[in-house]
Amino acid sequence: MRYWSVLFGFAALLCTAASVYSGFDPHWWLPENVSTLGREVDHLYIIILWITGVVFVGTQIAMVWAMWDCAARPGRRAQYFHGSQRLEVIWTIIPSAILVFIALYQMGTWASIKFRSAQPRVRPLAQVTARQFQWMIRYAGPDGRLNTEDDLHTVNDLRFVKNTDVVIQLRSMDVIHSFFLPQMRIKQDAVPGLTIPIWFDADKAGPYELVCAELCGWGHYKMRGKVTVYETQADFDRWMTDALKQQSLDRLALAGEMPGEK
Repeated sequence: MRYWSVLFGFAALLCTAASVYSGFDPHWWLPENVSTLGREVDHLYIIILWITGVVFVGTQIAMVWAMWDCAARPGRRAQYFHGSQRLEVIWTIIPSAILVFIALYQMGTWASIKFRSAQPRVRPLAQVTARQFQWMIRYAGPDGRLNTEDDLHTVNDLRFVKNTDVVIQLRSMDVIHSFFLPQMRIKQDAVPGLTIPIWFDADKAGPYELVCAELCGWGHYKMRGKVTVYETQADFDRWMTDALKQQSLDRLALAGEMPGEK
């Protein structure tokens, strides 16, 4: 029976080694962060990881020691006792104090990401409507206003410019979805009947991903979109111009198609 402690100790050692290794190779543990707000989120994550890591190591050491030292063996019987009220009070007060600390420490980050008073004073770039199982994106056209005739419509294709504050309006057509940009550390539920503003940025151009982080039905696994961050505003404007021209051609082709024509 005592040798079970060796197995548990080895498993705890592997978990601890993986956690320590992640500090030297952050991309192994988390996707690359390219967002200003994401740095604050990662900071909170690392603090919580350290707290839980220390508690994990401490409890595993205590458990392995108890299994080894207190197990029955020849010449010694295992002893049992009901518990210790003093220990119960201690391990209730300490976790409670840690939770209060985390709740207070994260308030500034939560406010900067979620409170509408912190929303950047810019026009919304797009309206993102989630439905089973795709992201429908409506960009403000040349007039800079949403829900007008010159808007650009795309599916699963979100684009913006680096080092700019991006605001989108999030909606859902059917069930609850979750708008998640892993590299920008942004996650927000899309709730039917609500229009929810989200803001974020990126300080590095490149391709990224948009996924749904809420189980929304049988096709949840394929509800993925691409995110393109441009280096300059000129690059974005060039894409917007070309996309609007193609959209106009598609509409003309659809309007000229005869009924029943393939």
